[in-house]
Amino acid sequence: MILTDTTAVVTGGASGLGAATAAAFLERGARVVAFDLPASIDAADRLPGVKYVPVDVTDEAQVAAGLDLATEGPRPLRTVVNCAGIGPSARILSKKGVHDLGLYATVVRINLVGTFTVLALAAERMAANEPTDATGQRGVVVNTASIAGFEGQIGQAAYASSKGGVIGLTLPAARDLAQYGIRVCTIAPGIIETPMLATVSEEFRAGLAAGVPFPQRLGRPAEYADLAVFIAEHDYLNGETFRMDGALRMAPR
Repeated sequence: MILTDTTAVVTGGASGLGAATAAAFLERGARVVAFDLPASIDAADRLPGVKYVPVDVTDEAQVAAGLDLATEGPRPLRTVVNCAGIGPSARILSKKGVHDLGLYATVVRINLVGTFTVLALAAERMAANEPTDATGQRGVVVNTASIAGFEGQIGQAAYASSKGGVIGLTLPAARDLAQYGIRVCTIAPGIIETPMLATVSEEFRAGLAAGVPFPQRLGRPAEYADLAVFIAEHDYLNGETFRMDGALRMAPR
């Protein structure tokens, strides 16, 4: 799919993977609309040319309003990349007691239900697009999981559940939306150099990198963004989850 003169929505677009993805789609000639929380947008190093819209992905009305704004004008909404998410850590049982049940629900609500909400409401709008070619292609959704969805570590029960749900969503979503010419894929990153790691020491980061078989370093947001663009442009990629992890397989801790 050609991205020039189309619209791309990126959730979590104010920082980290989302910001890198917004920049990559902008470079491809797309109009980019970035959804994020108001505080994140206020703190962002904003990219000229990207439209930032305050949207909480757990709020259906906000998502719908943001997508309506994204579909305004002559450049059709062809791509959505779901990067919004959180990753708190807590054990099911610890000295502090039982895992906070509200926290568990919040993680699943943001990472999984929020992803589904954006996917479903965006697909509704993409289905109204004119096809881009004789195959009937109308758009693509790229979701973000994690290798924790395959090999969750100690303390990642909530996070791994939510990301495993995104992985499980990928194929049935692709099958559901095939009749409308909408593809669905997922990227499962390994350990990426994002703001989440900004507060840890260089020594800790080096230890994380040493566990990656090759290349023995942390992943880069720009590499995630390049893969998201590649998926959007490659018309035969559909229903698949792509690990981007340097062959890392997570140990229990």
